[in-house]
This record gives sequence, structure tokens and C-alpha cells, in this order.
Amino acid sequence: MKPTSYLSIVVAFASAAHSASLHAGWKPAGPNDVRAPCPMLNTLANHGFLPHNGKAIDENKTVDALLSALNIEPSLGSLLFTFAASTNPQPNATTFDLDHLTRHNILEHDGSLSRQDAYFGPAGTFNEAVFNQTKSYWTGDIIDVQMGSNARVARLMTSNLTDPEYSLSDLGSAFSIGETAAYIIVLGDKVSGTVPKSWVEYLFVNERLPYELGFSKPKEQLVSNDLGDMMNKIIAAQHFPQSPGKVSF
Repeated sequence: MKPTSYLSIVVAFASAAHSASLHAGWKPAGPNDVRAPCPMLNTLANHGFLPHNGKAIDENKTVDALLSALNIEPSLGSLLFTFAASTNPQPNATTFDLDHLTRHNILEHDGSLSRQDAYFGPAGTFNEAVFNQTKSYWTGDIIDVQMGSNARVARLMTSNLTDPEYSLSDLGSAFSIGETAAYIIVLGDKVSGTVPKSWVEYLFVNERLPYELGFSKPKEQLVSNDLGDMMNKIIAAQHFPQSPGKVSF
């Protein structure tokens, strides 16, 4: 066998082994597992970065999962844990379960990109009709800030028009903006503000990181300023008659 042929086999085998290692830990939620209204947290649980059962998640587990899977700085991971723990119905809780995040109008909010409003039924599970509306505003193969902002605005306005109990707190509004910012900077390019649409759709629908489509963990650590800067760009791109989530007709 020629050396070049041997080398090709070795490279191909190594690549296949690496790919298998990335996917081996993924397993969808089972009947005794709990999940959140957040596709990314569900994805991390499905991959085993967070406890697969979605329960008793403490600060260290949260920080480690976000760092190891997505290269999110520990201080931002700690802040996100603090918000998540606030949804635990037990006072002074130091852990949370993923389904605690479905408690309405704490972090979970009306106008989700992929979940129905709580008024219409369970808000914790993926809703194809809702996500189809979101996707209709991603009009190219690459989602940019304007498309992301348009989709978010459309979902909030639809909820405002159709949900008789529509509401959006200031915290809910901030999380709504942050959710769009997050899929751009985590899956895409935080500088250009772009992300492959196929990667975003893959994550939302499958609750699985799009490794097989070419995604890899960001090489440069994502910090609070990255999230804040992208949120500001999304706000600047939106076209609302009033402030986000406070629309009146």
C-alpha cells in the first residue's frame, strides 16, 4: 500500500472516530426526564453536558456545561445559573430542574420563537406552527441580525394580537432579546452577526448541537460583553411602534 493511501485511511478513521465521540453522548429525553422551554439547555442535557434527567442542576454543573460545550465564560455561566435557580419554587434554592423554567412570567415568556404562549397550553414543548412562523423571517441561508430581530418582533406581535392574557415583563423582554443574540453568537460569528440557518433550525428541532453540519465549539471564549453587544444590535434593528413587548393596537 502506498504511504499516501495509508495516510488517507488513518486520517479518515481518525475523523470518523472524532465524529463518533461527539455524537455518542447524545440521547433524547426519556419518560422520566424533564426539559425546559429553552432549546439550548435541553440540548446540553441531551448531550450529557447537563444531567440527562434535567434535575438538581447546581451552579458548578451549569458553569461546567456552558464552558465545556459552548466556551461560555464562567462568570456569565454563574449569572445564567442565578436566573435559572430563581425559577425553583423552593425558597433560597441552590439547584434547579429544567422544568422549573416553564413557570410562566419568570424567565419563560409569551412570544417565544418555538413555544406556544402559556395561555394556549403547555409552553415547555416545541411547537411546529410557532417555529414555522419564526423560520419564515429567516429569508436566506445565513441568518443575520436583521432577520433575527424581525423574527423576534413578529412572534411578539403575533402573541400580542392573539393571546388575551399576553404580557411581557422587562426581564422577559431581556431574555427574549438574549435568546436571539445567543443563537447568533454561540452557533455563528459574533463579529459579523451571522449564523447558518441550517444550524439554528437543526438545534431548535432536534435539540442537538449541529456537529454533523460543521459546528464546533467557539474557539474564542464568549463573554458577557459579547452577549450584551449582540443584544444591542438586535434592539437597534427592530421596528416596533413602541418599546419591545409593550405594543398596543
